[in-house]
Amino acid sequence: MFNIIKNFNWIILSSFTCIFLGILTFLTFINEGFIPLTEKNILLLLSVDIILLLIFFGLIFKNFLRFYTAGKKNKSGSQTNLKYVSLFSVFTLIPSLIVAIFSLFIFNFGLQKYFDDQITLAVNNSNDVAKNYLEESKKNIKSDIILMSVGLNRASNFYYSNPKQFLRVVSAEKILRKIDDIYLIDSAGNILLSETSTSLSEFSLPGEETFDEALKGVPVVISSNLENKTSVIIKLNSLIDTYLYISRNIDPQILKYLNETEKAVDFYYSVENSQTGIKITFAIIYIIVVTLLLFLSTAVAISFARRLTKPIINLISASENISKGELDAKVPNIEADEEFKKLNLNFNNMIIRLKKQQDKLLVTERYEAWEVVARKLAHEIKNPLTPIQLSLDRLKEKYSSKVGDDKSEFNDYLQTINRQIKDIENLVNEFSNFARMPRPVVKKIDLNDVIIRSIKFLKISLSSKISFNKNKESNFIMGDEDQLYRVFINIIKNADESIKEILDKKPKYEGKIEIDILKNKDYIVSVIKDNGEGISDTKKVMTPYFTTKKNGTGLGLPIVNKIINEHSGEFVIKKDKGTTIEIWLPSI
Repeated sequence: MFNIIKNFNWIILSSFTCIFLGILTFLTFINEGFIPLTEKNILLLLSVDIILLLIFFGLIFKNFLRFYTAGKKNKSGSQTNLKYVSLFSVFTLIPSLIVAIFSLFIFNFGLQKYFDDQITLAVNNSNDVAKNYLEESKKNIKSDIILMSVGLNRASNFYYSNPKQFLRVVSAEKILRKIDDIYLIDSAGNILLSETSTSLSEFSLPGEETFDEALKGVPVVISSNLENKTSVIIKLNSLIDTYLYISRNIDPQILKYLNETEKAVDFYYSVENSQTGIKITFAIIYIIVVTLLLFLSTAVAISFARRLTKPIINLISASENISKGELDAKVPNIEADEEFKKLNLNFNNMIIRLKKQQDKLLVTERYEAWEVVARKLAHEIKNPLTPIQLSLDRLKEKYSSKVGDDKSEFNDYLQTINRQIKDIENLVNEFSNFARMPRPVVKKIDLNDVIIRSIKFLKISLSSKISFNKNKESNFIMGDEDQLYRVFINIIKNADESIKEILDKKPKYEGKIEIDILKNKDYIVSVIKDNGEGISDTKKVMTPYFTTKKNGTGLGLPIVNKIINEHSGEFVIKKDKGTTIEIWLPSI
């Protein structure tokens, strides 16, 4: 899922940008955003929304086109890939489209029901209730101030003769009428008397128009910046230039309710007036969200289909290459389910085994060809050797006494010819041995014993230190003891000869030959390391008759390799500060 988001980051970024601008357009329509509600701003926002929507759909189309062309490029398995991708996409797309269309219908139906007559009537009634409450509050306090003014006019004689008594009358009226604040003021705004439950800082001085209206003997509601109070003023006729000013606090919960009602009504009518624009913006937002979800779900379906088909396509490609004879073909390691990973691993292991069997078959065929060549060559060379040798002996007998002073030189020539005949005879014998190598007679043997026997035979003649790190337990294999003995003799001798090449240059050089035996699953691995000159070409050295030695025949390692192959093993040569040879033989 994270890979999908990473691959489509531009699409997701553009979708969120479109959603953000859609919400901003919606808030602007209902005049709740930071952009002023003007025709110019609305047109600008809608234009930007449409442009971003086109960009969004363009990116989606581009990615779907890329999916399609990528599927077409892969010729092997492309039909299967496109089939599964199309199948998953269709079965993901159809339910999502049905849900999207149904949701749009529900939204449109719900929005229309939101503006039906009953809801509009309820909204208007709630607004009327709020206004009527304020009007009723004003009427009540007007009635209370008229009644209070009557009582205070009657007790006006106490205002001058007994102020305390007058104050008690004012307090009684305050309690009786449930008034929060009572003030007696003059036309200049001076407070002559007060009986309040709040601080004087909340006293709001009426304007001149209010005093002029109060002179008519009627209560006048005072408009002030204090929203939590209802205040009214009236002229006291029994007192000179004296006005009665009272106020009553409004319950904070009622004020909160009134404010919320007013905001709700304003919001309702702003939405009603902009319902067409809201539908457009909601449709844009909804299309973007649904398209994004559809695209992501389709992308998930495509990724799942490709995850399912890609291993199959890889297997098809690898099998086609193998059918052409390319046994180096491998199924690439990709992120897939465990079953596919196991299938790929088994397929690659099968190819590796097939390649090894092919290599062994080629080696066997090559050796058989060399055996035929060696047999014919030995036969053709060996036939004239006997007459040559007999002729040489006759020359020596007949002309040895007749050459006179040149007898010594004559004998040297004959000895040289004789030595060359012996060398040719030895070479012919090597050819014959290579051509007549018997098939191994296998039986249960301990490889430790074979190596120890080889070391004992060569230890006296070696110029290097040799060590054998054998396991405490036995290492049994099925093999021909004599042929394997010949293998280790040959390898140890080659290692020692390689070290002698360094000793000729550096007499104090310390040559080392190390032999280890390891167990690796179903194989016993013999590792022979030396610190000699090393082999220059590890591939050519396995070719019969190729040698870098002055007197070598080039048959030693090919014979070793042939013996190991006939034991169903593997012979490996590595060059690393000398030579490392590994002999893999099946264990029992």
